[in-house]
Amino acid sequence: MNSLLPAALVAALAAPAAAQTAPATPAVNAADLQALRDEIQTLRNAYEARLQALEQRLQAAESAARAPAAVAATPSAAPATAPDTVQTASSAAPAAAANAFNPAISLILAGQYTRTSRDPEGYRIAGFGLPPDAEAGPGPRGLNLGESELRFSASIDPWLRGAAALALHPDNEFSVEEAFVETTALGRGFTLRAGRFFSNVGYLNPQHAHTWDFVDNPLPYQALLGTQLGDDGLQLRWIAPTDQLLELSAEVGRGAGFPGGDSAGNGAGLRTFSVHTGGDIGDSHSWRAGVSVLQARASGQELIGLAADDTSTFFTGRTRVWIADAVWKWAPEGNATRTHFKLQGEVLQARRSGTLALEDGSGGDYRATQSGWYVQGVYQFMPRWRVGLRTERLDAGTPHDPAGLVAGSGFKPRKHALMLEFNPSEFSRVRLQLAQDRAREGAADRQFFIQYQMSLGAHGAHAY
Repeated sequence: MNSLLPAALVAALAAPAAAQTAPATPAVNAADLQALRDEIQTLRNAYEARLQALEQRLQAAESAARAPAAVAATPSAAPATAPDTVQTASSAAPAAAANAFNPAISLILAGQYTRTSRDPEGYRIAGFGLPPDAEAGPGPRGLNLGESELRFSASIDPWLRGAAALALHPDNEFSVEEAFVETTALGRGFTLRAGRFFSNVGYLNPQHAHTWDFVDNPLPYQALLGTQLGDDGLQLRWIAPTDQLLELSAEVGRGAGFPGGDSAGNGAGLRTFSVHTGGDIGDSHSWRAGVSVLQARASGQELIGLAADDTSTFFTGRTRVWIADAVWKWAPEGNATRTHFKLQGEVLQARRSGTLALEDGSGGDYRATQSGWYVQGVYQFMPRWRVGLRTERLDAGTPHDPAGLVAGSGFKPRKHALMLEFNPSEFSRVRLQLAQDRAREGAADRQFFIQYQMSLGAHGAHAY
C-alpha cells in the first residue's frame, strides 16, 4: 500500500499539469521540483502516521475485548492504574473502549415559584371529569421543586437501543416516565419500540416537560388527556423514503392511564394511530401537520368534576379522542441562533360512550362530546431571549345523561398565558409566566410563575 501511495499522488498532481501543457509553458526549475517532492513526502508521512494510529486503536480495542476474560481468570489482580493516575496516550484507548459500554446520563434540574389568586387545592376544570390523581392546574403555591428528570440512554447492540426517564415530582413522589427499548436496524424506515413511553399522538404529547415552551401544558391536554398520555405497550413507526416527511405511527397499550382505565385484562386497552407530514418552504420556513386518533377503554373509572360538590362518579365505556396539530417555524436563511418564530396549534375532540354511576351504583347511560383547542406563538427577538403568547379554550358540550348526574352549566373554560424567557446557554433557562386562568367558574385565577431549568450531562436532540 505504501509503495502505491507516492505513485498515485504523483499521477494526481501530474495529470492537471499534463492536461494544461502548451508550447508556451515555461520549464519547471529545480526549486519547484524540490517543493513538489517535499509536499509528497509530507503527505506520505501524515498518511503513514494515520495508519499507525488506527492500528494502535484496533489493537487497544482487541485488548479491551479480551480484558474481561483475563480479569475473571485473576480476580485478585490490581487495577492497571489508580483512579487519580494520569494515563498515557497508549492506555487512554482501552479506557475509552471500556467507557463505550456506559450509558449517556443527563439530569434536568427544575424548580419554580408559583403565586395564584385562587386556592390551587380546589382546582377543577368545569364540566370535565378527571381522576383524583390527575396533574391539572398550577400546582402548589410558593417555592417548590419542579419536575426534575433523570435520563439514561445507550445503544445495547447493533440492533437495539434503550432509554429510561425517571421523574421526581414536587410532592417528593418518584415515577418512571419512560423506560423502553427500540430497534435501530429494522430497515425500510421502520422502528419498533416496546416498554413505557409517551404516545406519539399530537404534537406536544411526545415531548418531555422541560421542552415545553410554557410552564404548563394547555387546558385541552389537561382536560382530555390527563395532561399527557403515556402507557405500557408497543409502538411501530414508519418514515417514508420521500423528500417530504411522511411518518405513520401505530400503538397498542395497556390503557392504564386516563382516558383509559386499566380494563384490558389480557388484551389492549389503548390503541392509537397517527400520520404526520411536513417539509421546508424555501430556506427560511418549515412546517409539520398531522392527525391522530386514540381509543381507550375504562371500567369503573373514578372521575371528579362531573357531579356537583365533587362527588365521585364512575365511568365504564369507551373514549375516542381525535387530535389535529400543525406547526410552522421561521428562521432567516435557516439560521435560528439569532432570531426565529414558531407558531403551533392543536384541536382535540373526545367522545365518551358508556355508563356513568355513583358509588352506590345508581346511574345510567352516558354519552358526551367534548372539545378544546389552543394556539401559541413563541418569538426569539434576540439571542437568548424569547417571548410567547398562548390562548386556549374548552367546550364540555351537552352530555346525554338521563340519570342527571352531570352538573353542567354551559360554562366554557378558557385561559391566556404570556411568558418571557432568558437562556444564558443551551443548558440553562429562566422563565417568567403570567396567566389568567378561567378553568373554574367565578373570578379568574391570576397566576404568576418563575421557573428555572438546568441541564446536566449528555442530552439528546429534541424533536421538531
